[in-house]
Amino acid sequence: MGKKREVDDRFNKFGTVSFTAITKTNDFIKHLEDGRVTGTKCLDCGAVFFPPRADCCHCLSSNMEWFDVSGTGKLVTFSKLTFAPIGFEEDVPYCIALLDYGTYKVFGRIASSIPEEEIKVGMQMKTKTNTVSNGQLNYVFDKA
Repeated sequence: MGKKREVDDRFNKFGTVSFTAITKTNDFIKHLEDGRVTGTKCLDCGAVFFPPRADCCHCLSSNMEWFDVSGTGKLVTFSKLTFAPIGFEEDVPYCIALLDYGTYKVFGRIASSIPEEEIKVGMQMKTKTNTVSNGQLNYVFDKA
C-alpha cells in the first residue's frame, strides 16, 4: 500500500466561519499565527494580491512570493452591518471596510474597539491580526 497523503487543512482556523478548509495558500494561516497579515506578489509580472493567490491571473505564473501587509492604508469606504449572513448573526452590528495601500487593497472588518463615530473615510488605518473568541484567526483594521 502507498503512503496516505495528509490533507493541509490549516484554513479551518480562519475567520468566524471558515468556508474554505483547503487552499494552496495555507501558509496565510501560519503567518496569522505568527502575527503577520500577508499577501502574495508574482515574481514574473509584479502583480500584487490580497487575499493571497497561489497563481497569477495576469501572466498565469505560479512563481509567487509572500509579502507583509504593513504600514498604513487609507480608508476608502465602510459600511455598518446590522443584519448578517448565516454564521455571523452573533457579531452584528459590525463594520466592513476597504483600505487602499497603493498597489493593493484589503477588504475586512474594522476592529470593534473603534467607536463608529470615529470612523471617517480617508483616515489612515493599519491591518492587524486578531483572534476571535472561539480561537479562530482573522485580521481587522485598527487606527494607525
